[in-house]
Amino acid sequence: MVQLPPLTPQYLLGLTALVLLLVDTVSPESRKNGLLAGVSLAGSMLALVTSGWFLLAGTGQTQPFVLFGGAIVVDGMSLFFTAIFASVTSLVVLASYDYVRDQAYLAEYYALVLLAATGMSMMAASNSLATVFVALELTSLPSYVLVAYLKHNRGSVEAGLKYFLIGALSSAVFAYGISLVYATSGTLVLSDIASAVSSTTFVGVLGLGVLMVLGGFAFKTASVPFHFWAPEAYEGAPGPISAFLSSASKAAGFVVAFRVFTIAFPLQQLAGIGVDWALAFAILAVVTMTLGNFAAATQERVKRMLAYSSIGHAGYVLIGLAALSGDNNSFVLGASMMHLLVYGFMNTGAFLFIALAEYWGLGRTFEDFNGLATQAPVACAAMTVFMFSLAGLPVGAGFLSKYFLFAGAIGAGLWWLAAIAAANSALSLYYYSRVVKAMWIEEPSSSLDIDSRPVGLYVAIVAAAVVTVLLLPAFNPVAHTAINAAAALF
Repeated sequence: MVQLPPLTPQYLLGLTALVLLLVDTVSPESRKNGLLAGVSLAGSMLALVTSGWFLLAGTGQTQPFVLFGGAIVVDGMSLFFTAIFASVTSLVVLASYDYVRDQAYLAEYYALVLLAATGMSMMAASNSLATVFVALELTSLPSYVLVAYLKHNRGSVEAGLKYFLIGALSSAVFAYGISLVYATSGTLVLSDIASAVSSTTFVGVLGLGVLMVLGGFAFKTASVPFHFWAPEAYEGAPGPISAFLSSASKAAGFVVAFRVFTIAFPLQQLAGIGVDWALAFAILAVVTMTLGNFAAATQERVKRMLAYSSIGHAGYVLIGLAALSGDNNSFVLGASMMHLLVYGFMNTGAFLFIALAEYWGLGRTFEDFNGLATQAPVACAAMTVFMFSLAGLPVGAGFLSKYFLFAGAIGAGLWWLAAIAAANSALSLYYYSRVVKAMWIEEPSSSLDIDSRPVGLYVAIVAAAVVTVLLLPAFNPVAHTAINAAAALF
């Protein structure tokens, strides 16, 4: 076989975006939704297949590919997360075929989705704070536009503006944090930073820089107290874009945090000079999961409930960083990676179901979903799988990913963190079951008349549900791959 470049998945995503713009340049006046969606789906699926092929072949896992003077690295972790991004992008593009069919600027829409996915995949492969920042902006700038894509919808435009303003502030904080780290280390390459910071005399400057870098990641992952943009952006954005941001964008923020804090700021070295970021992540995890779940339990709009729920899940994933002070670092970090993979399917599917409800013109509250199962049993069955799997019940792989996360926290001696996470997970069952109860048990509050079955949305939702269920019996290879990829960082 021809040996492909290590960055082939990233090249495929970026080139697909350029092809979309080229197609639009050739015939700018014609509507070609099918062609644009087909090209986007082909590009994202090729990136998924390539990253999966590289993972199975062990590409970069025993000896990572270090490119561009150490600024880029291709290893098991970068390939694992690139597969997540490509999977979510494929589902979102497939669902968008029906959702944006009647909108203007279709080529720009699909191209922005692929460009954001390219930035996310580059974030996974970044090995320098410079490339981290550039890749972060490549992800963020298209995301701002996509949230405000529905130009004649006041909620969409307002959400895009709020997202942009808060994102610009967080980027400034992140960039300033990078400058402080550079001032104390003299380098931006992650491994070189680790060599320099352990002997620095500017402990206060370094500590402030680490805190500001942490704040930049907390924004990207919608962690408290940098979560304010998430409910507004997710609720106002087009349904497929809400799925894209809440799943893929969140995973992109976490993969960078995993790599930066384990390689550039080794806990054992920084603890000797009084910088304990594991404690900061433990506090962040507790506050994030608790606020996210309690806020979700008080919502009356389903989409906003899912937005706060995604904040709660960010708190669960933060356990992977909070528990790194123990002896099972690769296990607990791998558990966070497992949860992000499963979350990519079950949360994307849940938001795509909301996009389907928006396509049908249903309301936004729980009551508006009353009796929906009588009209759309297949879609409602898929939504039931998503809800119960997000809650941690053994109907999908969300049960096992949470189990591994909680077990990792207990193994690191953080039993209290696992107990708080379990209590929050039990609380989440309340508001997730409200959706299931409305769809299957409640009588319709008004006449439901659904006369269309959008193929793209249906296929994307069913595919996400099938993968969520199948990952439960097939979880062993996922866990093995994630733990091996995490072990390479230590």
